[in-house]
Amino acid sequence: QVQLVESGGGLVQPGGSLRLSCEASGFTFENYVMGWWRQAPGNQRERVASITGDGTTDFADSVKGRFTISRDNDGKFLYLGMNSLKRDDTATYYCNRLLGPLPWGRGTRVTVSA
Repeated sequence: QVQLVESGGGLVQPGGSLRLSCEASGFTFENYVMGWWRQAPGNQRERVASITGDGTTDFADSVKGRFTISRDNDGKFLYLGMNSLKRDDTATYYCNRLLGPLPWGRGTRVTVSA
């Protein structure tokens, strides 16, 4: 079954850190450029980071220098490391393939608040 399951979200204070995970199944994970998106209430979904199969990364300007993206091709996991979190980072975070996107998962909610 083709599936993406995000986890790791939660409530964190401004300046804090979180690490999100995405477990992929049902497709040849290492062949795909993978990415993380986020969607805040009332906003459109935006891509924040992506990573190729061999580890080349790209980031939105809003998160550059604060977020990292990595992957475990053997285990079929995608990760998003988030540091120096800001209130504007509050959103539901999703993972997906950049090409041939799959149905969106439930996402994982990140709330940055004091």
